[in-house]
Order: sequence, then C-alpha cells, then structure tokens
Amino acid sequence: MGGPPLRILVVGAGIAGLAVARALRLAGFRPDVTERLPPTERADTGLYLPGNAARALRRLDLDGPLRPLGQVIHRQRFLDASGAPLCEVDLDGLWAGVGECRALPRAELHRVLLTGAGGAVRHGAEVSAVEPRPGGVTVGFTDGTCGDYDLVIGADGPHSAVRTLGALGGPPRPAGQVVYRGIVRGGPRVADWTALLGQRAGFLVVPIGAGGLHCYADEAGTTVPADPLARLHELFGSYGGPVPEILAALDDVHVEITEEVELGRWYQGRVLLVGDAAHATAPTLSQGAAMALEDAVVLAESLQAAGSVEAALVAYESRRRPRTRWVRDRTRDRNRTRDVPPALRDPLLRGRGGRIFQEHYRLLVDPL
Repeated sequence: MGGPPLRILVVGAGIAGLAVARALRLAGFRPDVTERLPPTERADTGLYLPGNAARALRRLDLDGPLRPLGQVIHRQRFLDASGAPLCEVDLDGLWAGVGECRALPRAELHRVLLTGAGGAVRHGAEVSAVEPRPGGVTVGFTDGTCGDYDLVIGADGPHSAVRTLGALGGPPRPAGQVVYRGIVRGGPRVADWTALLGQRAGFLVVPIGAGGLHCYADEAGTTVPADPLARLHELFGSYGGPVPEILAALDDVHVEITEEVELGRWYQGRVLLVGDAAHATAPTLSQGAAMALEDAVVLAESLQAAGSVEAALVAYESRRRPRTRWVRDRTRDRNRTRDVPPALRDPLLRGRGGRIFQEHYRLLVDPL
C-alpha cells in the first residue's frame, strides 16, 4: 500500500487487540493501542488454545515465548455425570500439521501478546466518539482528547463501544448459558482435557501446568446466581470423576452470561471490528482466542497485499467470515446437546461421539 504510513488505532488491549497490534507491527505498521481499563483490572482464569490458535501464534512469531508456558494437551475425554467414559478425541491426530493444543493461565498469554505488541498501551482511554471523515476517522475520548486516524480497529469485545459508535450494530444477545470459571491449585491430578456432561449442564477441567487446573462449568439459563460457588455445589455436587475434589478446593469463581454477536458487516468506512466485537460466540468450542488470533494474521496480510484500505477490508472480511460462521454454527450444534436427555445422548456419544466432536473442527484444520 503506497503513500504515507497509515495512522491506525486499535481499541482494546485484550487478546484480539494485542494480537492485531503484533501482526501490524510485523507487517511494518505502527498502531496506537488504547484500553479503557487500567492494567490491573483483568481477572485471571485459564485458557485452552486449540491447534489453530498455535498456528496463528506461530504466524505471529510468538510460538517461542509461549512454548515454556502451560501444558500441552494431547486428548479430550468426555464422561457422563458419574465419571463413566463416553468418548475421546485424539488431539494430536486431529491437529496434526497444524499445531499443538495448549492450556495455560490467560494472564500468561496476555503477557506474551503485550510484549509482542511493543508493550505501549494507553490505559484508561475510553472512546466516546467515532466520526467518519474523508479518508479517515476522528476518534474522541472521554478525557476530552481526540485523534485522526486512517483506520480504527474495534477489538473491544462483545460490548464494543466502537461497534455502537461506528453504527455497525447494537448490543450482543444472550446465547443461553451461564458460565463459571476458576483456577484450582493443589487439586486432583488431571492429565487430559476432561468434560463431564450432565442434564443441561457440564463441568470441564483442563490442566494448565505447575499443578494448576482451569475449571469451566456451564448451565442452560440467562440469570447470574447471587452465590456462584453455592450454585456450583448445587449443580455439580453429585458429579463423579475429579469434580468433588475440585469443588472442595475451589474458593473463587467468575460468572457471566454467554453472548453472541452476529453482524451484517464488520466495517463501515474506515472503522473495522475484529474478534468478539465482530463475531462473539459462546465459548463451547474454545475458539474465541483462536478466532481473534487468526483475525490478526489475516488483517495484516490483507493490509499488506491490497492497494487501498477499502480493498483490504473487503478482502479481510471475505476471508474470515466462512471460518467464524462455521464456529458459530458448530457452537450452536454442540450447545443443543444440553437439551437432549442423557438417556438418549450418552449412548449416541459412546458410539459416535469422538467422530462427532472431531467434525466440529474440520474446517478449522484447513489453512487460513
């Protein structure tokens, strides 16, 4: 792309924003990155990264810093609520030639991305106005400052201010689950990604290295309980496997309602959305971080290859929509299994579950 260097603003310093900043820096751009939250306001939870996330991190030249962190996951095990086996997925086989699956504390991935993005983030900078102008965008902030940019990238999550201010869509809609997340240290030994499936609820535990376990539980519904820990014990107190020991060791849990973002378009003029701001889904397939990382790689490639910003945005959206649509549709497919009584679901999973769950990732194994 000829002409003077592009003035690019990335709004949001989570996984999506920092990954975009890293990809743009590798492509020769020097974006500004802003974040409305102070640097200390991020609750730490665990994170599972499937093989396509590892491939994107490799494209961002961040696989080296990530390699010592967390734990490589070789197998997914699905159990019934009592802890009896249902089916398994061989992750090494599924993602062969793509990348390793890894689980780690979310804060560790954030540190790697922050360093890769250059470390310079303007915290406490909340966007208050996004005004298009010929060939660019004027952005106003709540502290009274403003700036002119050739491209504004909204990486500010499901409740994106950029999406609203840029007239790209309204608030997200509930996806139908309440999710609970926490980290347990010193709990039972768990070697694999392990999910126990009950009636309209499930409990997942994944080792994240150094004896830590990432715990994720969900139930159908749209109401946050007043006492999340008590609700977890109520829901999963009768479960088998490692769940009793984990519940006994769990002393802090983060709870939220799952949300979806589905938009007719991801850009308007010189304003673009990436990551959950553009295509959030429930976290059932563990693809939120992976989709954000892939977005970053493809956006930087599109800006490098196109002759104009407008052409780059068209190319970016046309490449990314099929994969994000696949994730959304497969997420909905898997979530519907919550409504199937275990007496019907569990025999099916014992016979075909491994093939069914592996099929959910088929398109994502393909190149970006």
